[in-house]
Amino acid sequence: MTAVTSEVDGAKARGLRELADAGFVVPPWHVIGADVLRRHLDTTGLAGLIGDELRDLTADRAESASAAVTEAVLKTPLGPDVLAEIASAVDAVGAGPVAVRSSGLDEDGPRFSFAGQFDTFLNVEGLDAVAEHVRRCWAGAYSARALAYRLAHGLPPGGAGMAVIVQRLVVAEKSGVLFTANPMSGERAERVVSAVFGLGEGLVGGAVDADTVVLDPAGKVLQVTVGEKRERYDPDASGGCRVTETATAVRDELAVTDAELRELVELAGRIEEARGAPQDVEWAIADGTLWVLQSRPVTAGLDEPGELHVWDNSNIIESFRGMTSPLTYSFARRVYQRVYEEYCRELKVPDAQLSQAQEWLPALLGYFHGRVYYNLLNWYRLVRLAPLYRLGRRSLELTLGVEESLDSELADELRPFTFGSRAEEIRVTARSRLRFASRFAMIERTGERFIEDFYRTYEEFGATDYDALTADQVYRRYQALERTLVARWGRVAVLDAVIGLSFGTLQQLNRRWLPDAPMWFTWAVAGPANSVESAGPAHRIAELAAVVRADEELRRIVIETDPAHARKALLDGGHTAFVSDVDDYAARYGDRSLDELKLEAPSLRDDPSTFFPMLRAAVASVESMSGRADADAVVAGLSPARRQVYERVRGKVRRALELRERIRFCRTRAFGTAKVMIRAIGRRFAEMGLIDAPEDVFWLYLEEIGGCFDASTVDTDLRALVRARKAAAESDRLLTAPSRFTTRGAVGTRANRAAWARAVPGGTAAAAGAEFTGVPAGPGRVQGRARVVELPSEAQGDILVTYRTDPGWVAWLPSASGLLVERGSPLTHVAIVARELGVPTVVQVPGLTTRVRDGMRLDVDGGTGSIRVLAGPEES
Repeated sequence: MTAVTSEVDGAKARGLRELADAGFVVPPWHVIGADVLRRHLDTTGLAGLIGDELRDLTADRAESASAAVTEAVLKTPLGPDVLAEIASAVDAVGAGPVAVRSSGLDEDGPRFSFAGQFDTFLNVEGLDAVAEHVRRCWAGAYSARALAYRLAHGLPPGGAGMAVIVQRLVVAEKSGVLFTANPMSGERAERVVSAVFGLGEGLVGGAVDADTVVLDPAGKVLQVTVGEKRERYDPDASGGCRVTETATAVRDELAVTDAELRELVELAGRIEEARGAPQDVEWAIADGTLWVLQSRPVTAGLDEPGELHVWDNSNIIESFRGMTSPLTYSFARRVYQRVYEEYCRELKVPDAQLSQAQEWLPALLGYFHGRVYYNLLNWYRLVRLAPLYRLGRRSLELTLGVEESLDSELADELRPFTFGSRAEEIRVTARSRLRFASRFAMIERTGERFIEDFYRTYEEFGATDYDALTADQVYRRYQALERTLVARWGRVAVLDAVIGLSFGTLQQLNRRWLPDAPMWFTWAVAGPANSVESAGPAHRIAELAAVVRADEELRRIVIETDPAHARKALLDGGHTAFVSDVDDYAARYGDRSLDELKLEAPSLRDDPSTFFPMLRAAVASVESMSGRADADAVVAGLSPARRQVYERVRGKVRRALELRERIRFCRTRAFGTAKVMIRAIGRRFAEMGLIDAPEDVFWLYLEEIGGCFDASTVDTDLRALVRARKAAAESDRLLTAPSRFTTRGAVGTRANRAAWARAVPGGTAAAAGAEFTGVPAGPGRVQGRARVVELPSEAQGDILVTYRTDPGWVAWLPSASGLLVERGSPLTHVAIVARELGVPTVVQVPGLTTRVRDGMRLDVDGGTGSIRVLAGPEES
């Protein structure tokens, strides 16, 4: 056959030619070019009629214009030359049933798929029947849904032209759609298979609830959703398709076997490589042969390739557990940035390289749905500032407790900055490592001096009565805190590297000299002494708990009294000495409490009653046995020479860990001082009417608070800002946070949401708070009123809720704020177009139309497949 071009035959026909040329198994086919339609329109006068109907077309006239054009096209006879072209196509394909497929010149392009906008007719046999269906394909170029699609995308309503493909029909035992990249999650390294029994008409039209399987490129199954598959489509003896019910026994089984899934995954890799981009592939299996019916580029839903980010909370969740306020996150982010800027200066990093580091130093932490994460690759960059990078990064992974090590090739590529020449790199690196070596040797002395300076400054800030200051005065004191206390931390930031390298060395000694040591030994042998300052609260509570255990009356009051009233009950009971001990504890350790690094969490100073639950737990606990003696026994088995070396390394680790605990307690006190300042600002803001309540200050970012005093805040309506963030947090609380996930390039919502799974509370009633979960089909989040319909014509900005869809729904998608489908598949035409239009969509939602009522207010997250009822119809 002659060459096929997109300009005459459409991208679909060109794609078939490329597939066949590349050796894929494609059914025989022939294309009737768009030039045949243009000639037909010109010779019959239809071109003028169509031009008149589509001139200045608007959305409200699409239906009537389509009807007029369709009637004219279907009634106008075909000329001899057109019939000859059609006969040539039929002869080329050969006798038997065929599929007659539209091949629009503007279809399957790099930006617009036109999925479901044009027509395909299956099981057509005989020249007359083929000619009639070619004419129907031509008329379909002007269908109401196609016109609406063009208008929604700002395209000329008349389109670019229409070719028609005549293709041998594959009488499929099973068929479906294969995405070589996941358009729901945006993940390019995932394959998505959707499959049904029989022909694929029921799947792409959304009538059959298909199976959906997500796999990685190696064929590992990541997710399985078994569709109901109640019906199947097969060729009918009289033409077209017949619909029959599938046997009940097979509905709960996947339509495809494991071997067929492996074959489809292998096909995905080959076809994407051949076509140079992620593909949406229609396939069919008949008599053991996997046929490729067509392939087109994926036009929506994929993340743009970009820089990899690895987000991990394995360690930081200890400091910022669960939901964390915007203020705490922004404060912590700023603290980390300032500390490690000073760390770089301590290592004599030149200004040119320090300037480069500003690309990633402010991004050591990330914030997703109210949770704090390490931006992990940036921490590897920090580790690279110290010598022995490979040992350091292994120690980092061990310390953080990450679930998986970073790929060695990627880890080796990471650099904190670049240099103008190799000579400059050698000179700067040598100077930094010499500086590191001196700091390594002097870390104990440096740490002691830091702690001494810290407490001197801490007492100065702690002695201030912040309620006596104005809001801007308090903020200036905070800035002074950051300059004096926080910046000094850079001097001791090297401590983490000291611990990493010395502990890594100790680990190597353990593997070489003590290979049979028990698993607990690794940590017990290097544990800091119990006498470190940060352990003081635990020891003191243990002492007070012992006092309580020894006095039955005291024990009864502590155990049985509401914590809010425990102090008064103790005084009423005459336990004044014990109350004095409690007050002394609060004075000494008032900053140490649950969530102590979260500014929004009240400290013991703010709420002394929080002491009593801790005391209760200590009273009920049993003291554990230390493992140090056992660790010493293991070490005792070393030879004298080895033990001397081992104890030197071990001593360095233990002293460094002890020092770190003391410095961390300094951090606790610094955060406690910041809490006092922020709460004072919150009270002032509430008095001035900037926020509704003092606690609302925690819903602001630190930069927004500062911006109130230097006019740099963009959004000055802080009350509205707080209300919006509170509303978003209510939904975010329902999400289960993954410990690790990745994104590429800009941290878009698709990659973010795909890594999260919504926690679904129990309960079956569709009352306010009830939740449904389906298959995410179109990313985006929306809140709105539910419109339960059989037809989409009543959308008007509502969230459409329906049992099933067909391609005709596409015309109504621009007027819908969301789409929820009880049946269907994320790979239907409607779902594809919904993603292009940005309509949040969830499909395969069990019980949706029987439990959701018209008028309910819903919260829909198309990226996670979660739907929450915000209010019943009577409350909306």
